[in-house]
Amino acid sequence: MPHVRLSGFYFFYFALLGTLVPYWTLWLQSLSFGATAIGWLMGILHVSRVIAPNLWGWLADRTGQRVRIVRFGALATWLIFILVFWQTSALGIALVMAGFSFFWNAVLPQFEVITLGYLGKEKARYSRIRVWGSVGFVLAVVLIGWLLDFVGIAVLPWVVMGLMLLIWLNTLIIPAPPERPARPGDGGDAIGVILRQPQVIAFFAICFLVQLSHGPYYTFYSVMMQDLGYTRSEIGLLWALGVVAEILLFILMPRLLRQFSLRHIMLVSLLLCVLRWSLTAMLPDLLPVMLFAQLLHAATFGSLHAVGIALVQHYFGNATQGRGQALFSSLGFGAGGAAGAILSGQLWSSLGQWSFLLAAAAAAVAIVLTLIWIYPEKAQQSAS
Repeated sequence: MPHVRLSGFYFFYFALLGTLVPYWTLWLQSLSFGATAIGWLMGILHVSRVIAPNLWGWLADRTGQRVRIVRFGALATWLIFILVFWQTSALGIALVMAGFSFFWNAVLPQFEVITLGYLGKEKARYSRIRVWGSVGFVLAVVLIGWLLDFVGIAVLPWVVMGLMLLIWLNTLIIPAPPERPARPGDGGDAIGVILRQPQVIAFFAICFLVQLSHGPYYTFYSVMMQDLGYTRSEIGLLWALGVVAEILLFILMPRLLRQFSLRHIMLVSLLLCVLRWSLTAMLPDLLPVMLFAQLLHAATFGSLHAVGIALVQHYFGNATQGRGQALFSSLGFGAGGAAGAILSGQLWSSLGQWSFLLAAAAAAVAIVLTLIWIYPEKAQQSAS
């Protein structure tokens, strides 16, 4: 198994995410865009996740050419992003963001299937590969935070461009795992049966709510902290702390999955999600509280993501894996993330930091759905 090459993809992919999520809003703010415009622009990154992963997931399941699709998506990402260097208007930047994110957001769900294909029955080892994505995120937020304090925010698009190139180059050295193309009609009826199960509907609703709750964080956390007097380096370190906690969680995840059920891990993580957003709303100016809140990222993202991947594996069979992962990405990170970014953009001017209380409320609704519906052992198993 090409462990290093698979890990390398996650490293560069999430290093790019660690550059865009904390700092892209600051770059947009430097262009004199207001909160509403920033919310809509950041929402574009999520909206493309609603459509793109499903289209590419269907194509990959039909053709079996998953690695080629990943390579093409990575190539198109940086080719389209080049156009940002000639844009100054919100419309121009919006079109570029819509273009590159359509391909960039389609890459990860299919790469997840590639990784799981190599792991075979050893899926508990997934976290040991995925953890390198978290390492890349940490290094990006820390090093780029220092860089931006030193040279200014204007250099950010060049850093983004460089990371996109590295993602593409990494895809060129990853061989395809053994995979059969789906036969005509293969999996079509099966995925319909899966998606009609109440438990699966509830699962995707929970994914939506979790990412909705992250909307104020991904869109305005850096802006809020900068307004409170934190430097970009300090903001980067706070982001990094959260992902360091996530890394430790991923390392421990195989043991946790052996000792606790997916349902129990999900419930505890959602409870911690409510706590995190409540603390961020009420006490953002207290550094010790923010340090603790950032440690909870291990639960609000790390364990919920790992549980989500495991549940998609549980609900969907081989013939529908590409579409299952695509739906996990599009309904959660896509629709939920877009709604969270846009809503927080609309509310930030009036509510500011208190928008995080609405995030806590969304996570509380997810807890109710989990208590009622999520019993993986009772789910109808899909055909392989």
